[in-house]
Amino acid sequence: MEIAQITYRSDIKIKAKELSDVFKSSGIKRPAEDLDRLKRMIDNADIIITAWDRDKLVGIARAITDYTYACYLSDLAVKKEYQNKGIGKELIKLVKKDIGEEVALLLLSAPSAMDYYPKIGFEPIDNGFKISRKR
Repeated sequence: MEIAQITYRSDIKIKAKELSDVFKSSGIKRPAEDLDRLKRMIDNADIIITAWDRDKLVGIARAITDYTYACYLSDLAVKKEYQNKGIGKELIKLVKKDIGEEVALLLLSAPSAMDYYPKIGFEPIDNGFKISRKR
């Protein structure tokens, strides 16, 4: 597959179906069939940066932040056929540019991506806790 120039946008309101397609193709575990929930995830995010191959959404970084101290990267997903081309790395770079140097960027990794994040500048941490969602 030949990939055109990937463009990155933060000014486009994506649809839940587009997000669902990226989640399904990327391998990330998200409620991809629950379009109403995905719409709320889009509507309530502070940062959404998208990657496009022409008019097709191929990647997304979605984050929650106070723009002062902490930013939680809740989703980093790139369609399978577009992975290993630097798109995820560029999405993270753009999130970091948006939040600035004072803000820590945090995330929870899927087990399958544990080797990926250190390669793009994240340090592993051991001092975290969570209360899991019920659904």
